[in-house]
Amino acid sequence: MSVLLLRKVSLRRCITTPAAGSTIAAASSSSSSSSCNAIPENPTSAYYDDRVREAALSDDPAALVSLLNKRVRDRCFNTARTFNFLTNTAASLQSLPSLIETLSRLPRGFARKNAFDALVHRLCKLDQRDHARHVLDVMSKLGDGLNAASFHPFLLSLDHSGLKEARRVVDIMREHQVSPDTAAYNFLLMACCARGDVGSAAGVLEEMEGEGVNADSRTYHAMVLGAVKAGKVDAAFDVLCRMADDGVSPLYATLVVLIKWMASRELWGEAVELVSAYKGRSAGLDAESFGVLASEMIRKGRKAEAAAVVEEMARMGLRLGNKLTEFRNEMAKK
Repeated sequence: MSVLLLRKVSLRRCITTPAAGSTIAAASSSSSSSSCNAIPENPTSAYYDDRVREAALSDDPAALVSLLNKRVRDRCFNTARTFNFLTNTAASLQSLPSLIETLSRLPRGFARKNAFDALVHRLCKLDQRDHARHVLDVMSKLGDGLNAASFHPFLLSLDHSGLKEARRVVDIMREHQVSPDTAAYNFLLMACCARGDVGSAAGVLEEMEGEGVNADSRTYHAMVLGAVKAGKVDAAFDVLCRMADDGVSPLYATLVVLIKWMASRELWGEAVELVSAYKGRSAGLDAESFGVLASEMIRKGRKAEAAAVVEEMARMGLRLGNKLTEFRNEMAKK
């Protein structure tokens, strides 16, 4: 147990408390003009998504260019719904080359990149990653400023256990002279840690540090998760101390992972020490960590200890929720 107590060092001591371009000449037909003139004074992104869908399904490329350009000027940027008219049917995918050609007619700059990024997101959502990669190739040739965010839909479309596929996405980023960002490295870390591969995770972290990419709370969450899955909980606590040294606050989920792991092994003293170490950081974090601890104690039949935790929550003015409130009322009757 001494290892679990941070090698006999209290965890408490480790923790301190664009302007868009103008509409191109190709879009200045009567169709595109009427499209813009009919737009209300205060449009929304949802309004533009519907209009884009109508223009695309009507096979009106001039109107589509005009709408995509105008919506950016109105600060109604493209959303995850913009290209929802694309589906996995053969007929829909056959229209993709024409759509890409239409987007290429937008003026170079944010309007065009924003539209292409939204299209990549939709194609990845449809699991059409080959088509999405073709869009990235087009963006690269057009000089549309590919960045790490352009590749995030690829990573998000993968399963967290897909380390090989995630690594391939990072390789493609580098082929386009795009440096992986924190989010990309975090996905690699989660792919390693989801299966408890601490060795590979350490390699990714070393690579990340070598590239000068800063870690964030999700980076450390992945490391904690990997350590727990590998049964190296001492390493998980070391990560918490490193977070404190780096001034990074943990995700709620990070503490929940550790509390539940401890509960599964009846390590109640260590769980209380962990929760107490972060006490007072924020009401939300306190409510989550104390609440999970109390719930796990109740689940394990340790009602007296749970009641003490719940009373401490009440004293701190934390939200109890329905189940803990019912439990508190039940214990008060005894």
